[in-house]
Amino acid sequence: MSEHASNIAYLTICLITCVIACWKGLAALRDPTPTLVLITTTFVCCVAVYLTAAPVGYRALGEAVGQPSFATLPVYIGILTCFAHLHLLALLWNPRLRQTPGKVRRTITAWSTAYVAAAVVMAVTFCSADLSGPADPLKFNTNFAHDPLILLFLTIFLTMLTCGTLSAWRHCHKMTLDDPTLQHAVRAIGVANLFYFAYAVCNAPAIICAALGSHALDTVGVLGSSFGATGALIASYGLSGAAVSAWLKEWRDIRALQPLWELVVAGVDHELAFSEHSARSHRLGWNAGFNLHRRVIEILDGIRALRRWGSQAPVEAVHALHARDFQSNDGKPLPPHELEAIATAAALCFASERLQAARQAASTAGRPGRLTPPEQKAAPIPGENTPAADERARLLRVAQALHHPLVTAALHACTQGTEPAMP
Repeated sequence: MSEHASNIAYLTICLITCVIACWKGLAALRDPTPTLVLITTTFVCCVAVYLTAAPVGYRALGEAVGQPSFATLPVYIGILTCFAHLHLLALLWNPRLRQTPGKVRRTITAWSTAYVAAAVVMAVTFCSADLSGPADPLKFNTNFAHDPLILLFLTIFLTMLTCGTLSAWRHCHKMTLDDPTLQHAVRAIGVANLFYFAYAVCNAPAIICAALGSHALDTVGVLGSSFGATGALIASYGLSGAAVSAWLKEWRDIRALQPLWELVVAGVDHELAFSEHSARSHRLGWNAGFNLHRRVIEILDGIRALRRWGSQAPVEAVHALHARDFQSNDGKPLPPHELEAIATAAALCFASERLQAARQAASTAGRPGRLTPPEQKAAPIPGENTPAADERARLLRVAQALHHPLVTAALHACTQGTEPAMP
């Protein structure tokens, strides 16, 4: 890989990881859990590493400190720090290890001590070595392998890299999680560690040959950086892919809830909305979780406001139509949660129609602010006792059922005051 190609690749990775670092940093400020803080610091470290490792950054730092090859030290210690973070994350995520907290603490302490000790010895050996001469950002390993101190520096680095990546891969490979999205993310991090190990596999023989006076494998050592860059991209996907998927799903749910919001909030009382911009909260933004929770709360408030305009008639009509439909056609009945969503949609649409009719009558009579709800007792809305944790899924089903044929037929029957007709 040429210096020009390395600049493009490394600075692109730097940009990607910088965006993810900012995103994770904001999430860590809201919820500073140990794993989220570790993930954030991993990306921050990765930004620094690839910014410095890019030949343009490498040479600029060397000129700034008066030592052309100085950038190798912060780059390699930064790489080791990133690997240490990934390794510790794999240990923290392992459900089998979490069953024995004492073992987790001892394992994390042992590996952390090893990484810190390795970084200290690397710094001492590097600063004690003779690094005079021009710098080649892509061939430092082979250009200075003849120096015993640099050879020790590289040996410690590759040894820790090999042990750490293989241990992290083993934990990720054997880990079994209940969440399929997180399981996929852990598998991706395991694959990334194999690419990091490939970096060590490429560089070890090249360094050995260079230490013995042969530079025949220098190109193989340079190839190792390509595996390292690929591993960084895969690890970035693993550490952020699940969160991105959840973020996108939250925005899809916000858009899916929009018709229901228009019915029970915008169509009932704008004061039920969190702000005047609530109608536009389906647009993209960073805090999707907050917008989704706000949307659910607003809809629930709207449903409660519509309750006094409700009636049991549309609910009964939906059940009658459903029973008649599958009995006459020998079909299978709808699942209970789907039937409940259809009945809820019918009840809400009917209540909304009643409210709009009352508003129109009050406006015609010259008293638009005085609405008279029906005299009969307000009918309960199906699903009112749903646990809070299940409300999001329930409301999504209701939103999808707003235009169901059973809803249309039930509303027609209630409006016309006739027996429910087949949809």
